[in-house]
Amino acid sequence: MSIIHVIAVITTNPGKRADVLELFNANVPAVLAEEGCIAYEATTDTENAGPMQTQFGPDTFVVVEQWSDMEALHAHARSAHMKTYSQNTDEMLANRAIHILSPV
Repeated sequence: MSIIHVIAVITTNPGKRADVLELFNANVPAVLAEEGCIAYEATTDTENAGPMQTQFGPDTFVVVEQWSDMEALHAHARSAHMKTYSQNTDEMLANRAIHILSPV
């Protein structure tokens, strides 16, 4: 099976992005240590990218992930540290859209 790509678009309640990103970044080492994790990072709009860019805005960040396979991604979703992260951030989130993609 090929690598699994995940694009997670996270929109926080107004003014809460920095708080959620602080908790996200504290969780990153545990995620990167998971078996099958290839990449896991939060990204935000690039400043001065020009007219070709469609911005997400000040309350949104995008998590870019790569996993070795679906089994690793499912284990990630069930992990204790992700459950704790979700509990700690749930009240601060307005929306979360998870896109799971495969190369063609």
